[in-house]
Amino acid sequence: MINTHLLHKEVQEYITNHLNSNISELRFKKSPFTGISSLELIQQIQGKKISQKKFPFLYENNEIIYPPHINLEQASSQSTALFKQSIINGKTGIDLTGGTGIDSFFLSEQTNEFYYVEPNLDLLEIVKHNFTVLGKKNVNFINKTAEEFISSNSTHFDFIYIDPSRRDENKNKKIDLKDLFPNILNLKDTLFKFSNSIFIKLSPLLDLQRAIDQLPISKIYIVSVKNETKELIVQLNPEDKLNLSNPYVHCINLESGQPDFCYFWQEEKISPVPSYSIPKSYLYIPNSSLLKSGAFKQLGIKFSIDKLHSNSHMYTSESKIENFPGRTFILIDKNFNPKKTSQKQFNIISRNYPLKPEEIKKKYKLVDGGTKYLIFTRSLQGNICMLAESI
Repeated sequence: MINTHLLHKEVQEYITNHLNSNISELRFKKSPFTGISSLELIQQIQGKKISQKKFPFLYENNEIIYPPHINLEQASSQSTALFKQSIINGKTGIDLTGGTGIDSFFLSEQTNEFYYVEPNLDLLEIVKHNFTVLGKKNVNFINKTAEEFISSNSTHFDFIYIDPSRRDENKNKKIDLKDLFPNILNLKDTLFKFSNSIFIKLSPLLDLQRAIDQLPISKIYIVSVKNETKELIVQLNPEDKLNLSNPYVHCINLESGQPDFCYFWQEEKISPVPSYSIPKSYLYIPNSSLLKSGAFKQLGIKFSIDKLHSNSHMYTSESKIENFPGRTFILIDKNFNPKKTSQKQFNIISRNYPLKPEEIKKKYKLVDGGTKYLIFTRSLQGNICMLAESI
């Protein structure tokens, strides 16, 4: 049951005023409110603090109740949920693993009727309360597991969304499809009886070829936010015979201003080996979604740029390439010696190099900052250091 005392104005003011307080110290303090424990207050403080950046649409509302910290950690961010809203649509939809309801909230925006399925009754009641506060009226709340709901279901959906738990009963992280809950491999054939468009959120660490071998995937979305890979979303469609074993891969870097990069999986497999070169005037580093995709030959071909080394995943050209899906640098010194400079403040990038950034800083007595970059990597010449500026 939801503790409605948490919604009182003075309690909400207390929560807001303690967003930056030391949580460890608060644990030992008695709650100043009757009917509210200190642990309940801490849960709301932690939740509201997380929502500031991760779910700002919740943070702005003082009637929101936040679930336990672990649920919020595992939830999609507002930006990734909005992306899913842009690719998943239909008049009727269902989230078989409702959780905190972030994905459900945005996916239901464009439906006439939506189903939120969640076995944890306490979590379901919190989400139901929050949806009511936010004016959401087209969602049906079902207190069942995904398997329980599907076993008794007769409704056909325009789309099914599922974000299986990637933790076991001991809270250990799991990646392989066979270890997820619910088990997608066992459930997929049943799901296809109720929809031809199924979207599954998987671990960004999952091997893409392994997923393609195990599931009838027609599209893959690798979603990063500000160059940090956050989500791997696959679309299943057994009727899309053309793309099975050759899904369309979509690399996205949200909040970066960088363009998307798309290709068919087999294109990379059959593409010729990229051309290699010593550093030229410009250097390019693909974003994290592209690095995850492994489309290194496709990048070279589509932008007509050379690779520095087979394992470095950096590219170079004499003329500047526009709209590269990653970072672009102009090279000031292609063979820079950090021992022979009086300047000690640089941004350090290390890729396919024996030393990590912290080790490099310690070795050459460097500090972070400034506008210049030192890029340590391996090229056809061997290990090199380049002085560069980001453009």
